[in-house]
Amino acid sequence: MGLLDRLRKEWFIIGIVLVITLARLEPSVGVKGGPLKPEISITYIAVSAIFFNSGLSLKTEELTSALMHVKLHLFVQIFTLVFFPAAIWLFLQILSLTTINEWLLKGLQTVGCMPPPVSSAVILTKAVGGNEAAAIFNSAFGSFLGIVVTPLLLLLFLGSSSSVPFTSIFSQLFMTVVVPLIAGQIVRRFIKDWLERKKPPYGAISSCVLLMIIYMTFCDTFSNPHIDLDKFSLIIVVFIIFFIQLSFMLLTFIFSTGKKSGFTPADTVAIMFCATHKSLTLGIPMLKIVFEGYEHLSLISVPLLIYHPAQILLGSVLVPTIKAWMVKRQK
Repeated sequence: MGLLDRLRKEWFIIGIVLVITLARLEPSVGVKGGPLKPEISITYIAVSAIFFNSGLSLKTEELTSALMHVKLHLFVQIFTLVFFPAAIWLFLQILSLTTINEWLLKGLQTVGCMPPPVSSAVILTKAVGGNEAAAIFNSAFGSFLGIVVTPLLLLLFLGSSSSVPFTSIFSQLFMTVVVPLIAGQIVRRFIKDWLERKKPPYGAISSCVLLMIIYMTFCDTFSNPHIDLDKFSLIIVVFIIFFIQLSFMLLTFIFSTGKKSGFTPADTVAIMFCATHKSLTLGIPMLKIVFEGYEHLSLISVPLLIYHPAQILLGSVLVPTIKAWMVKRQK
């Protein structure tokens, strides 16, 4: 029975390993333009489903109180859109002296410029039992900020002459994040008593959707011909990405648990995931828009393609540890 309980607890990590293996064996199934049509099923349906689910599960009063948590929002947005890209730029000044492929290094800079994701940070915060309302607010708000800030940061750090169609990205964000969230909240008002009684498995539903996103992300990663280019640089970049994530998670943890920070353990969980995670869903379209016709676009995209699954893998592995810390602190 002990093994069954263990498997039940670790099903999400087992699921991640399975979907990555499936993606490696047959990437063409989940690749863009493939049978599963990720450009529709992920970009619109999956992301919308996650936010509709969040809107359904979130008590309206919690979301309202999250709006008031200005200090937390400022911390997350300044860390992810100011400190993160600046720190990466400084770090790359040292790395540029090495033999690592320069376009992969430029790709690392683009990762630093990206807004928070619209799914993984929310799901992982929920899995730990952290401040989900704050995570949702910061994911949505950071994504909206990113529509304007990210292209400007990309132009500042990397330069490009192309114009950015803000309206198309903004409308897509509005349709896939804001509308489903509001719709979920409206539906919740009508069936609130039923939801309180039945207690649907919101976390499991979101985790299943996330497994689908991971699968299709890895299909994209494995089907990209440039992934095989310069294996040494690629392996080093993978290590650098994990190093950046762990360092920044540790940094946000130290800052948010200081005696004068005023954050609760649940706030710290939301901060750690929201401030260090980066959006692939918004990132890849933005890169394609800002660097339209750029011959090295596929190489620049590689670090973001690695960063996205890496943040989910690392976050998932750390969930039990962070959960144990939070429960201990709350007691």
